[in-house]
Amino acid sequence: MNKKTADFSQPPQSYWIASTPQPQHSVLNEDIETDIAIIGGGIVGLTTAYLLKQEGFTVSVVEADCILQGTTGNTTAKVTSQHTLVYNRIFQKFGKDKAQHYADANQTAIKTVSDLVNSLKIDCDFSWQSAYCFTHRDDYVPEIMNEVNTASLLGIQAYFVPEIPLPLGIKGAVRFDGQAQIHPRKYLLALAEKIPGNGSYIFEQTRVTRVDEGKPHRVITKNGKTITAKIVIIATHYPCYEAHGMYFSRLYPERSYALGVRIKGKYPGGMYITAEDPARSLRSHMTKDEQLVIVSGEHHKTGQGEDTSNHYRKLKDFAEQLFTVIDIPYRWSTQDYSTADGVPYIGQLTSDTQEIYVATGFGKWGMSTSTAAALIFRDMILNGYSPWQDIYRPSRFTPIASAKSFVKENLNVAKHLISGKLSPVPDKNEIPCGEGKIIEYEGQRTGAYREQNGKLHLIDTTCTHMGCELQWNSAEKSWDCPCHGSRFTYSGEIVDSPALDNIEHKILE
Repeated sequence: MNKKTADFSQPPQSYWIASTPQPQHSVLNEDIETDIAIIGGGIVGLTTAYLLKQEGFTVSVVEADCILQGTTGNTTAKVTSQHTLVYNRIFQKFGKDKAQHYADANQTAIKTVSDLVNSLKIDCDFSWQSAYCFTHRDDYVPEIMNEVNTASLLGIQAYFVPEIPLPLGIKGAVRFDGQAQIHPRKYLLALAEKIPGNGSYIFEQTRVTRVDEGKPHRVITKNGKTITAKIVIIATHYPCYEAHGMYFSRLYPERSYALGVRIKGKYPGGMYITAEDPARSLRSHMTKDEQLVIVSGEHHKTGQGEDTSNHYRKLKDFAEQLFTVIDIPYRWSTQDYSTADGVPYIGQLTSDTQEIYVATGFGKWGMSTSTAAALIFRDMILNGYSPWQDIYRPSRFTPIASAKSFVKENLNVAKHLISGKLSPVPDKNEIPCGEGKIIEYEGQRTGAYREQNGKLHLIDTTCTHMGCELQWNSAEKSWDCPCHGSRFTYSGEIVDSPALDNIEHKILE
């Protein structure tokens, strides 16, 4: 492998984004009215919009950036109901009925994706695969056996296997058959083409700043334009409008990393993930000219932990242990939110909000869960009920299932909120080109980044969401919030919510 690729000198780039065109949609520049307003142009927003338009509703999708450029464009794109070792845990915490709902929702999501690919004749490299969750540790084998038994009880084709097709010595694995993988942007861009027209829209570069509840609701954008709609669906990864749901206290952001690797020889097929940390996930993707192996993992809390560039290096080392690596042409990272009890929030925003829905907290399993969310929204809007709504209900209160995690994660937020304010600020020092640091500037804690041309960018490091202090992310060259996951460019522009406002920025020559 050449040195330039090995030291990751080029900016990160997702294969999914690099291999597909980016269609342009207009900015919302006038007040409009549709039956349903959907905030967020990822897999939840676009799948929901497509399904609801097929039912005769007019829909408007509003995206703060460009559609399918965020988490959906940086996924591993496993369309699977195997979410590591989840079923026995849900069964024990919530009971058989709700575990069955979780299984049925995700198994139906896989079939829905397959049906849409076939009915719309979408060329998105869809293929059926087996999914494996494996362990190197003896103490995880009983957990894997329990997972096999519970998943089988819930109707999933689940099996215990002592070996996997990869060249790894393992203690055991659970294999789910009838799972799938796709090129996510090819699939979703095809759905997006079906949405505009006949009173329905997709708008880009249109950030929503608030929702005014009423009959109908009003969705207000940053440029002051308004969408009036009877129903609002918030599909922004982190809710851009929380009402009194206190989502900031029960959603926890993590980042994870991926490499697109060219290898010598043939990948054995299948999708894989470790049961234990450090997380390692693998799948392949066949392009027209070659086979790409996607190696991912290395999750950590946003804005916390070691130099983020090290996570790519660790994945590279793992890939080289398994394969003869020829090249690593792609690398990317993504951000996911998890809930206190490990089950996503899908349904009414709060118990008091009428006809405002939310989907969030997918915990890295957005391909199947997002599709399940779209099906839940469709059923709730059409019929007032979804058979799977109770397990995902956002207003659920599960003290036994989530109290320990809730306290732990919010203590972590409090620690970083305080420590960021109190941490010593080093004196202003020389900052090499291409690097960012925390410095003291005019007596204030300041984030500084120097471009290759020598320009020095300075920002206030206080997050505009809730005032936590930002940390430098060397891998993505961004300022990240260790409390709630907001991210900003080196010039202070929003990359990821929940922040709604950019950061004050100045340039020194």
